[in-house]
Amino acid sequence: MDINYKDIGKRIQERRNKLGISQEKLAEMIDLTVGHLSGIENGKTKFSFPAIMHIANGLDTTTDPLVCGSLIKGVAIMQSEASELLADCTPDEAVIMIDTLKCLKKSLRQNKSNGED
Repeated sequence: MDINYKDIGKRIQERRNKLGISQEKLAEMIDLTVGHLSGIENGKTKFSFPAIMHIANGLDTTTDPLVCGSLIKGVAIMQSEASELLADCTPDEAVIMIDTLKCLKKSLRQNKSNGED
């Protein structure tokens, strides 16, 4: 199984930004250099298990949402994330989002079956 460091880095960055924490502040909190953290967020630097644990703790989360794309059980996490996105939608917004997802799924499967994967 390949680890997609770029996707993990993007999720780390998104979580950090959501919390309003600068790279400098997070790096200081978890005892990493800003350069190392920046490399992780950009997917250019591979990280150790202790590093991802420190990052998760610094971001007040678990490692699961950060690495979910690399986990076999990641689908359950993504389904939970989708439910959270729908939770505060109006009924009209929810219908549009579900219709959009159905169309996207159909298109992805058609492209895959046409060898455009």
